[in-house]
Amino acid sequence: IVKRSCPSCGPELGVEEKKAKGNPISIQLFPPELVEHIISFLPVRDLVALGQTCRYFHEVCDAEGVWRRICRRLSPRLQDQGSGVRPWKRAAILNYTKGLYFQAFGGRRRCLSKSVAPLLAHGYRRFLPTKDHVFILDYVGTLFFLKNALVSTLGQMQWKRACRYVVLCRGAKDFASDPRCNTVYHKYLYVLATREHQEVVGTTSSRACDCVEVYLQSSGQRVFKMTFHHSMTFKQIVLVGQETQRALLLLTEEGKIYSLVVNETQLDQPRSYTVQLALRKVSHYLPHLRVACMTSNQSSTLYVTDQGGVYFEVHTPGVYRDLFGTLQAFDPLDQQMPLALSLPAKILFCALGYNHLGLVDEFGRIFMQGNNRYGQLGTGDKMDRGEPTQVRYLQRPITLWCGLNHSLVLSQSSEFSKELLGCGCGAGGRLPGWPKGSASFVKLQVKVPLCACALCATRECLYILSSHDIEQHTPYRDLPASRVVGTPESSLGTGAPQDPGGTAQACEEYLSQIHSCHTLQDRMEKMKEIVGWMPLMAAQKDFFWEALDMLQKAEGGGGAVGPPAPET
Repeated sequence: IVKRSCPSCGPELGVEEKKAKGNPISIQLFPPELVEHIISFLPVRDLVALGQTCRYFHEVCDAEGVWRRICRRLSPRLQDQGSGVRPWKRAAILNYTKGLYFQAFGGRRRCLSKSVAPLLAHGYRRFLPTKDHVFILDYVGTLFFLKNALVSTLGQMQWKRACRYVVLCRGAKDFASDPRCNTVYHKYLYVLATREHQEVVGTTSSRACDCVEVYLQSSGQRVFKMTFHHSMTFKQIVLVGQETQRALLLLTEEGKIYSLVVNETQLDQPRSYTVQLALRKVSHYLPHLRVACMTSNQSSTLYVTDQGGVYFEVHTPGVYRDLFGTLQAFDPLDQQMPLALSLPAKILFCALGYNHLGLVDEFGRIFMQGNNRYGQLGTGDKMDRGEPTQVRYLQRPITLWCGLNHSLVLSQSSEFSKELLGCGCGAGGRLPGWPKGSASFVKLQVKVPLCACALCATRECLYILSSHDIEQHTPYRDLPASRVVGTPESSLGTGAPQDPGGTAQACEEYLSQIHSCHTLQDRMEKMKEIVGWMPLMAAQKDFFWEALDMLQKAEGGGGAVGPPAPET
């Protein structure tokens, strides 16, 4: 009998009990290498649970040698464990948690399905669905091409998504396609990569240079390539504009934006030509700015600086009017001039839809702006917003996504579960569980994976990427007391009543909305919707929804479909 003796594990046994059970052998007497070798055969979930039992097992289970063996078992073909403070633990967890899940909006199946997992992939960093396939980039720069195919299941041929995979290219840094939500327009895939370029023809000397390679998304065939000077190094690429005037925006390591224009209708013609790489106006007229990331749609681009500032380019008057509510400052002759958004705090990340956008600041607050015809801003109404407006009942999201006329938020509902919230148009099943849509963020009928980190939706399907990087986390800060609405510090000397977050005003508005409903069933439906708006815990929301369903059925409304039942 081998037992671990630890003073913190409980009281010592009496003399008689010791005689009855024999003399246990402490596991601490074994060589540490043997203990690590034995423990490394445990599943990752059990290993983590064992490490939480006591200090000794925490140190053993957290040893880098244990994680090295686990990483070799999970990914035997992995050549490099990567970098970081804990490279083997990071690599093992990346490969244990990687996964791509999807849920089709149409059909009978209303559950998440998992795509094929490439054995060579070292975690999942980014993904992009196109018309026929899905592209995934891992942490070592390998870009995978996940194909849809016909698969024989129990003697029947079925069309399955992302069930075959091939390696498209290596050495990739980033990739992009047509920024529109409709995947029909995703004809080409632009890949930013690093390649060895021969300096002088006829010699063996070469130098690493960045390049952009263009592939057909339908077949994975490379049709175009452009190589830059070795002094130009880039880290991100986005697209903007129409097919005939497609602008490629490239972000350098120094935070500068360069652009070039190509004609996509001529990319499949076998010829070579020179394109001009020019400095974008946001970097030319504001040279002190260092851009950290950027996002785009067909007619606008959003830049986020390393200091948390946000700058906008809008290229069409219709989108400008939807975003800002006026055309007063729009200049059709100078569409690249950046516009600064007035924000109360540093912005960490953002999302850009067709005519609305979402911003998340360092305190975890969500701000929405733009067109609100379908309630895609989540403000509880359908009034457009010409400036960033805070969604007060949501905080600290994991990620935010904006589409054509709806928005999605991935949030942490508890320590061991996550939930997906959505608002806007619900047509076509794009808001599972809410076919009529919602003007506020409501919980969707989607079982979210535990390590979900990114999401995307097309017209046909919802995609969720699962991956956990132990060295990356969103650095949210606590909001200072002087900036919280309704605290004594913020209302000192103003005589304003203390009402954190405007709760009383919100409740009055909810009651007025319920009072405006004419029938009891309408009031029940409105109450369900209001429960989704309120800042309650997931279990509390499920309780109220279930109770309202019971009352509705008792009044003869058994045909109504409510939000999801509580999960077991």
